[in-house]
Amino acid sequence: MRKQKVVVFLPAFNEEAVIAQVISRIPRQIHPFIDVKVLVIDDGSSDHTVNEAKNAGAEFIVRFEKNRGLGAAVRQGLHECVKLGADVGVMIDADGEYPPEQIPDLIKPILEDHADYTMGSRFLGTINGMKLHRRIGNYCFTFLQSILLRKWIVDGQSGMRAFSKQAMENAEIIHDYNYAQVLTLNLVRKGFRVKEIPIHYHVRTTGQSFIKFKSYVGSVLPAILKEMVRPVKKVKIESQDHHSIERYGDVGGY
Repeated sequence: MRKQKVVVFLPAFNEEAVIAQVISRIPRQIHPFIDVKVLVIDDGSSDHTVNEAKNAGAEFIVRFEKNRGLGAAVRQGLHECVKLGADVGVMIDADGEYPPEQIPDLIKPILEDHADYTMGSRFLGTINGMKLHRRIGNYCFTFLQSILLRKWIVDGQSGMRAFSKQAMENAEIIHDYNYAQVLTLNLVRKGFRVKEIPIHYHVRTTGQSFIKFKSYVGSVLPAILKEMVRPVKKVKIESQDHHSIERYGDVGGY
């Protein structure tokens, strides 16, 4: 029986203080028939992010010479996962706010062929330390997504997501600054099945977010409009029968 390859990729910009800890927490022994590898997309870091990632055990590292933006890093991460032959790709922020231990929860619906694209939902799970203005911003942008897609979404800005191979092959991110809204709009409009998974979220204790509210609104809203007005073709979703978890038994001790 062929092992399923899961590639966990971390977009990272100046995260030397925490990236090693995040990588060390990524479950490697999820199941005997699942092979987990770690990929770091370094978005032009000026610190020791790359060395810390290598020392922590990241098998693959792609470096940008200069900072290109989170959207560009996620786009590259999806592309590299496909090149590496991943059956499932997992994206998780490198800042330590999201729980790597819950990666098995995130990939399970994809392996069971119940979803093609999963998002870790902070608002379905627990949130510790998020400031009020960030909560309100998340609620507003997520509500906008729900209206545009006519589909209820609880946490549209999550930094923890998983993708089937076909979803990765067809995902388009038209914005270098950010990816969250346009990626979900793109995949759902193409017919991919999305599912939210409750996660435990803790606001970062080191470093700072490089996304500022004013620039976020000014950059993301035009990208949402651009994504929604451009035509996309529905994708014929292939059965993921080779992913069926029933052939493997429990993943990660569910």
